[in-house]
Amino acid sequence: MSFLTEALDSSHIKKEFSCGKEMLDNYIQKQASQDVKRKLSACFVFVGEDKIVQGYYTLSNNGIPLEHVPESFKKKLPRSYTSIPTTLLGRLAVGKKFKGNGLGKLLLIEALKRSYLISKEIGSFAVIVDPIDEDAENFYSKYGFIKLPDSGKMFLPMKTVQQLF
Repeated sequence: MSFLTEALDSSHIKKEFSCGKEMLDNYIQKQASQDVKRKLSACFVFVGEDKIVQGYYTLSNNGIPLEHVPESFKKKLPRSYTSIPTTLLGRLAVGKKFKGNGLGKLLLIEALKRSYLISKEIGSFAVIVDPIDEDAENFYSKYGFIKLPDSGKMFLPMKTVQQLF
Protein backbone atom coordinates (compact mmCIF):
# COMPACT_ATOMS: atom_id res chain seq x y z
CA MET A 1 0.00 0.00 0.00
CA SER A 2 1.37 3.36 -1.02
CA PHE A 3 1.16 6.54 1.08
CA LEU A 4 2.04 10.17 0.37
CA THR A 5 4.01 10.48 3.57
CA GLU A 6 7.00 8.86 5.20
CA ALA A 7 7.63 8.08 8.84
CA LEU A 8 9.67 10.92 10.33
CA ASP A 9 13.40 10.16 10.53
CA SER A 10 16.70 12.01 10.83
CA SER A 11 16.98 12.56 7.05
CA HIS A 12 14.01 14.95 7.07
CA ILE A 13 14.69 18.68 7.27
CA LYS A 14 12.38 20.12 9.93
CA LYS A 15 14.05 23.36 10.98
CA GLU A 16 12.54 25.34 8.10
CA PHE A 17 8.97 24.22 8.75
CA SER A 18 6.57 27.09 9.46
CA CYS A 19 2.80 26.87 9.35
CA GLY A 20 2.18 30.06 11.32
CA LYS A 21 1.11 28.25 14.50
CA GLU A 22 4.01 28.37 16.94
CA MET A 23 2.91 25.26 18.83
CA LEU A 24 2.84 23.17 15.64
CA ASP A 25 6.11 24.63 14.34
CA ASN A 26 7.90 23.94 17.64
CA TYR A 27 6.51 20.44 17.80
CA ILE A 28 7.95 19.27 14.46
CA GLN A 29 11.21 21.18 14.92
CA LYS A 30 11.97 20.24 18.54
CA GLN A 31 9.78 17.47 19.94
CA ALA A 32 8.45 15.12 17.27
CA SER A 33 11.62 13.02 16.96
CA GLN A 34 11.73 12.46 20.72
CA ASP A 35 8.05 11.50 20.82
CA VAL A 36 8.64 8.97 18.04
CA LYS A 37 11.66 7.49 19.87
CA ARG A 38 9.65 7.23 23.09
CA LYS A 39 6.72 5.63 21.21
CA LEU A 40 4.39 8.42 22.33
CA SER A 41 3.25 9.10 18.78
CA ALA A 42 3.97 8.23 15.18
CA CYS A 43 4.78 11.20 12.97
CA PHE A 44 4.32 11.11 9.22
CA VAL A 45 5.81 13.81 6.99
CA PHE A 46 5.18 14.95 3.45
CA VAL A 47 8.46 15.99 1.87
CA GLY A 48 9.79 17.00 -1.52
CA GLU A 49 12.91 15.56 -3.15
CA ASP A 50 14.93 17.99 -1.02
CA LYS A 51 13.59 16.20 2.13
CA ILE A 52 12.20 19.48 3.50
CA VAL A 53 9.04 18.85 5.55
CA GLN A 54 6.08 20.47 3.80
CA GLY A 55 3.39 19.01 6.06
CA TYR A 56 2.95 16.43 8.77
CA TYR A 57 0.52 14.64 11.08
CA THR A 58 0.78 12.49 14.18
CA LEU A 59 -1.18 9.45 15.33
CA SER A 60 -1.31 7.73 18.70
CA ASN A 61 -3.53 5.49 20.78
CA ASN A 62 -6.13 7.26 22.85
CA GLY A 63 -9.25 6.71 24.85
CA ILE A 64 -12.21 8.87 25.71
CA PRO A 65 -14.50 8.49 28.70
CA LEU A 66 -17.80 6.84 27.80
CA GLU A 67 -19.67 9.85 29.18
CA HIS A 68 -18.04 12.09 26.53
CA VAL A 69 -19.49 10.03 23.67
CA PRO A 70 -22.64 11.63 22.20
CA GLU A 71 -25.81 9.85 23.31
CA SER A 72 -26.71 8.68 19.79
CA PHE A 73 -23.44 6.69 19.67
CA LYS A 74 -23.28 5.79 23.36
CA LYS A 75 -26.51 3.79 23.28
CA LYS A 76 -24.85 1.32 20.86
CA LEU A 77 -21.84 0.76 23.14
CA PRO A 78 -21.60 -1.69 26.03
CA ARG A 79 -21.88 0.03 29.41
CA SER A 80 -19.03 -2.15 30.72
CA TYR A 81 -16.54 0.18 28.98
CA THR A 82 -15.65 3.25 31.01
CA SER A 83 -13.18 4.37 28.34
CA ILE A 84 -13.68 3.91 24.61
CA PRO A 85 -10.57 3.12 22.52
CA THR A 86 -9.82 5.69 19.83
CA THR A 87 -7.02 6.91 17.60
CA LEU A 88 -5.75 10.42 18.25
CA LEU A 89 -4.87 12.55 15.25
CA GLY A 90 -2.80 14.76 17.53
CA ARG A 91 -1.35 17.27 15.10
CA LEU A 92 -1.80 18.09 11.43
CA ALA A 93 -0.01 21.01 9.82
CA VAL A 94 0.97 22.31 6.38
CA GLY A 95 3.84 24.75 5.84
CA LYS A 96 2.83 28.27 4.78
CA LYS A 97 4.65 27.90 1.45
CA PHE A 98 2.50 24.88 0.58
CA LYS A 99 -0.96 26.04 1.69
CA GLY A 100 -3.80 26.38 -0.77
CA ASN A 101 -3.04 23.29 -2.85
CA GLY A 102 -5.14 20.77 -0.89
CA LEU A 103 -2.24 19.24 1.04
CA GLY A 104 -4.10 19.55 4.36
CA LYS A 105 -7.04 17.61 2.96
CA LEU A 106 -4.71 14.95 1.53
CA LEU A 107 -2.89 14.59 4.85
CA LEU A 108 -6.21 14.25 6.67
CA ILE A 109 -7.44 11.59 4.24
CA GLU A 110 -4.20 9.68 4.61
CA ALA A 111 -4.32 9.92 8.42
CA LEU A 112 -7.88 8.58 8.35
CA LYS A 113 -6.84 5.75 6.04
CA ARG A 114 -3.95 4.75 8.30
CA SER A 115 -6.24 4.95 11.31
CA TYR A 116 -8.82 2.73 9.62
CA LEU A 117 -6.23 0.13 8.56
CA ILE A 118 -4.79 0.02 12.07
CA SER A 119 -8.29 -0.31 13.55
CA LYS A 120 -8.63 -3.64 11.77
CA GLU A 121 -5.86 -4.97 14.03
CA ILE A 122 -6.22 -2.86 17.19
CA GLY A 123 -9.67 -1.73 18.32
CA SER A 124 -10.51 1.91 17.72
CA PHE A 125 -14.05 3.27 17.82
CA ALA A 126 -13.23 6.67 16.31
CA VAL A 127 -10.58 9.16 15.27
CA ILE A 128 -10.26 12.00 17.78
CA VAL A 129 -8.88 15.50 17.19
CA ASP A 130 -8.36 18.34 19.64
CA PRO A 131 -8.48 21.49 17.49
CA ILE A 132 -6.05 24.19 18.65
CA ASP A 133 -8.22 27.06 17.42
CA GLU A 134 -11.35 28.00 15.50
CA ASP A 135 -9.64 27.58 12.11
CA ALA A 136 -8.75 23.98 12.98
CA GLU A 137 -12.25 23.32 14.30
CA ASN A 138 -13.76 24.63 11.05
CA PHE A 139 -11.37 22.47 9.02
CA TYR A 140 -12.35 19.28 10.85
CA SER A 141 -16.08 20.18 10.84
CA LYS A 142 -15.91 20.48 7.06
CA TYR A 143 -14.89 16.80 6.92
CA GLY A 144 -17.61 15.50 9.22
CA PHE A 145 -15.97 15.57 12.64
CA ILE A 146 -18.49 15.95 15.47
CA LYS A 147 -17.89 17.96 18.66
CA LEU A 148 -17.71 15.89 21.79
CA PRO A 149 -19.75 17.32 24.64
CA ASP A 150 -17.81 18.97 27.48
CA SER A 151 -14.31 18.40 26.07
CA GLY A 152 -13.58 20.64 23.08
CA LYS A 153 -12.46 17.55 21.19
CA MET A 154 -14.05 16.28 18.00
CA PHE A 155 -14.48 12.77 16.66
CA LEU A 156 -15.24 10.86 13.50
CA PRO A 157 -16.61 7.36 14.08
CA MET A 158 -14.53 4.59 12.52
CA LYS A 159 -17.69 3.32 10.79
CA THR A 160 -17.81 6.63 8.92
CA VAL A 161 -14.09 6.43 8.12
CA GLN A 162 -14.59 2.85 6.88
CA GLN A 163 -17.14 4.08 4.34
CA LEU A 164 -14.46 6.32 2.82
CA PHE A 165 -12.23 3.33 2.04
